[in-house]
Amino acid sequence: MHYIPISSIQEGGTAPTPKSLSSPSIPSTIKDSLVLKNKSPIWHERLQRWCLNFKGRVTRASVKNFQLIPSVEDFHKVSNEEKDQVILQFGKIEQDIFTMDYRYPLSAFQAFAICLSSFDTKPYEREIFKFFF
Repeated sequence: MHYIPISSIQEGGTAPTPKSLSSPSIPSTIKDSLVLKNKSPIWHERLQRWCLNFKGRVTRASVKNFQLIPSVEDFHKVSNEEKDQVILQFGKIEQDIFTMDYRYPLSAFQAFAICLSSFDTKPYEREIFKFFF
């Protein structure tokens, strides 16, 4: 997969197009590309557990639930709002049904591949893939 420039999450930023990917340029350092990291959960006093806010899109607890946000350093000049923007979230909504929400600069293929990989790295819970288009 080609890299995604950090500028793609900034106001007015752009990501590579299919034409520009025909001759990809590899970033000289990791600071030139967008790296995603897991969003840290917040302790919920009433529930006495760590929680992520999926804004009603995820309804069941699962080790497979996650949110990815940009991992940016201070030298990138990215606002706090852009730093906390969820690029991809994946979570359980029913016994064997999951939801995936993604946004630019990820493509549907990239987002799906990331979510699919979570089934290989976490305990198997007898999930069956069900796709709704």
